Amino acid sequence: MLDVLVAGELYADLILSGFDFWPKPGQEAFAREFRREIGGGAAITACGLARLGTRTGVFGIAGSDHHGWLAQRFAEAGVDTAHLSVDADEPTAFTVAVSTPADRAFFTYLGANRGFARAFREAADAHRLHAGHVHLGFAPAWDTAAELIGSVHANGCTLSIDAGWHEDWLTDRRALEVLPKVDLFFPNESEAALMTGEVDPERMLHRFHVAGFRIVALKLGANGAGLLWNGEMHFGVPPAVTVRDTTGAGDCFDAGFLHAWLSGESAARCLRAGNVSGALSCEAYGGIAGFPSRERLATELERA
Repeated sequence: MLDVLVAGELYADLILSGFDFWPKPGQEAFAREFRREIGGGAAITACGLARLGTRTGVFGIAGSDHHGWLAQRFAEAGVDTAHLSVDADEPTAFTVAVSTPADRAFFTYLGANRGFARAFREAADAHRLHAGHVHLGFAPAWDTAAELIGSVHANGCTLSIDAGWHEDWLTDRRALEVLPKVDLFFPNESEAALMTGEVDPERMLHRFHVAGFRIVALKLGANGAGLLWNGEMHFGVPPAVTVRDTTGAGDCFDAGFLHAWLSGESAARCLRAGNVSGALSCEAYGGIAGFPSRERLATELERA
């Protein structure tokens, strides 16, 4: 029985950074740094949770070309791969991530992830989600989202969602009708603005409260995060760090927050754990290398 099963699209991330300028169409810019790492929000959150000592598994699909490499990298991070399946026809999805300290851009091929939504729904309906909590790093189709949330809960799991940037999905009226059924929701500032029509973080959280959300961790980038916690609002700032790469910072925030929440910590402690985890991840390239150890996180929390 896992503490958390993290489900979502998996990628091989090709991370380029250290550019002198951001090229316009037709121009060429050369990177000083290159890394290949397992990617996708689900992978980064799963590895972060495992590093903190949470018993974590990953649910996803890879192509036969990189399945072994993904499984090895997950195993090295302490993530259970019993739910990592292989697609013999499609290649592993990949993303070329171009990163600067201020921003990043992604170029993606979906590959084997095309079969993820169906596979996860079948597993949920068959009660094969053997975990106390499911974190879904994916935007479920609105036509079946309510039923999927019900199936996950029927497995005896609590549920969190970080859907990522999907403009049509976020602006659909069903977002504010269906998502209150989840236990935790993790939008960033831009995503919350699309959903609520608000530009002020406090008003965004108020809108979520009116819609019936219980816990919303609102990621605000360098400004930290806001938190709706059973009707109360909290705000916190991250520690000062030297930023090398912001790839996956939001997914690392999710991992730190979830680890604290599953440990029964207070709202303020959960918010601080998320902010610290997201900030420290920016000190190294990729979404995983800079994630703090359990000891480092504890030290930063006590310092706060």
